[in-house]
Amino acid sequence: MINRESTLKKIIMINPVLETAFQRVHDLGLGDYYIGAGCITQTVWNHLCGNDLLYGIGDIDIIYYDTDLSYSKENAFVEKASELFHDLPIKIDLKNQGRVHLWYQKHFGYPIQPYRTLEEAIDTWPTTATALGVSRGLNSEWKVYAPYGLNDLFGMIIRPNKVQITKEIYYKKVSKWIIKWPQLEIIPWSH
Repeated sequence: MINRESTLKKIIMINPVLETAFQRVHDLGLGDYYIGAGCITQTVWNHLCGNDLLYGIGDIDIIYYDTDLSYSKENAFVEKASELFHDLPIKIDLKNQGRVHLWYQKHFGYPIQPYRTLEEAIDTWPTTATALGVSRGLNSEWKVYAPYGLNDLFGMIIRPNKVQITKEIYYKKVSKWIIKWPQLEIIPWSH
């Protein structure tokens, strides 16, 4: 039986930009964090499709959780990340998951409840394949949080996670991805 978590870690380590991000992220002083969603998922898809590992990746999502909901505190971390990762060819998207409910309605059109943990935030991410966070401790111990498992990720199956998103959000993401990764199997919203 294939150990998908072990395979995931090996693929991450051969992506030089992600490897650099994991090496430097502790310098931000975030405490618990995850690098997740598209940058991890798309690295795996690229590996499976024989693409350059950076192909199609728009940003590196780094999430953390802080009960200080001030914009200024989050922005200080964003500015520090901008300096720390300035030389990477992919931009960093750093977000305090404790603050997401403050801007979500304006961005997506409907309110959400505040997240209480990082894992609770990942549980709501748009697809089962992208609901994924990975962190690596200072002693190189890995933590993989994949609430829907890794089978859809490695099977290149895009299945909606209907916990929070709308049909429109799902299909907007799907339409972007299928152009770049035509090998993806898209599960319709209605299933």
